[in-house]
Amino acid sequence: MAALETGRHRLPLLAVSQAQKEITHNEALVMIDALLHMAVEAASSAIPAVTDNDIGKSWIINGTPSGAWASKAGQIACWIGGSWRFVVPHEGMRVWNKSTRRQSHFISGQWTTAPSIPNPTGGTAVDSEARAALVAILQYFRLLGILAT
Repeated sequence: MAALETGRHRLPLLAVSQAQKEITHNEALVMIDALLHMAVEAASSAIPAVTDNDIGKSWIINGTPSGAWASKAGQIACWIGGSWRFVVPHEGMRVWNKSTRRQSHFISGQWTTAPSIPNPTGGTAVDSEARAALVAILQYFRLLGILAT
């Protein structure tokens, strides 16, 4: 029989007559803790040096990871103390990226972060710099679904 889990985040569900239900329940709580108001430390392909002080911290796995993160590119690694838990992102998922101080969004199978858009520095007349800034803002709003494409 396949393991019982929720459809969206694959949280473990209790089974009738299951022994040691506290293990399944605790695993679900660990994942809820990681997912609720999710914030990641950074995006990285290198496994950070972690200690018990880092329990609860998460990273977006990018590039070509190795070791415990091998074949997990695009997923979110959550350090729970002693081991990693991995979250498979779904379309539209958002996380706060502490290193960039911006939101990262999972769109079309990849993590996207809002572009840095410089303030226009030109004169009072319409110029290409101002137009480029406005185009970048509009493109990002369309990417997020705030504006229609």
